Amino acid sequence: MATKLPLILLPPSEGKAGGGDGPPWARGSLSIELDAERARVIRALAAAMRGNGATRATLLDVKGKTLDAATAANRVVAKAPTLPAIERYTGVLYDALDHRSLSATHRRRLEASVVIFSGLWGAVMPGDPIPDYKLKMGAALAPMGKLSTWWRRPLSARLTELAAGRHIWNLLPKEHAAAWDPPEDVEQWTVRFLEGRDGRLAAVSHDNKSLKGALVRYLLTNPTAEPTDLAAWKHPAGYRLDKKLTEQRGSLTLLSLVKR
Repeated sequence: MATKLPLILLPPSEGKAGGGDGPPWARGSLSIELDAERARVIRALAAAMRGNGATRATLLDVKGKTLDAATAANRVVAKAPTLPAIERYTGVLYDALDHRSLSATHRRRLEASVVIFSGLWGAVMPGDPIPDYKLKMGAALAPMGKLSTWWRRPLSARLTELAAGRHIWNLLPKEHAAAWDPPEDVEQWTVRFLEGRDGRLAAVSHDNKSLKGALVRYLLTNPTAEPTDLAAWKHPAGYRLDKKLTEQRGSLTLLSLVKR
């Protein structure tokens, strides 16, 4: 029996490419079935975009010209042209992942393995066509409330089905991880990057997303990789697995990649 590809959970990016040449979003166009929920969020977002500037700024956590651009994109999100999600998201994690340089085999693995969490869409896969938008998973959108909480039940149900029999690499920040409530027996692996500073190890914050992008490339090259396999891998930025710093948090194994 062929080994199932891993499931790699990623956040979206704040940076997004504009425009697109694909048809507008329609029910049935995305890989993970959450269309009823998506339609509700789209309607709620459209209503919120009719509010005053201060209200919109609080919801979207931006201001000035960025708020104007985000508002304009959100007002037409249901009829705007689309791009594949992997092309829409342009942040540092996705720059480091550099999907365009992947081989055809690794590109197919990317499209079948990666799930990207989203405040608007719940979760999408790399080839899913989505329009430009602005809405964080941690935002509080009336009448849903905090979106990570609102998405948790339907999103967790779909992901639990998708994760069956697969290795799960959970590379989500807290804001997005809050929308995923797996069964207790679902084993997950995650990583943190640490570097030596003045004789101590400190968590990497500024470059964390970029470092995760390189890890995703490794996982696409080595789809059967487990935590022990990381011991033989040297991250392009010089990080190595330190087995002594591994932590077990319920069914979640936290691995530490260290540069001293």
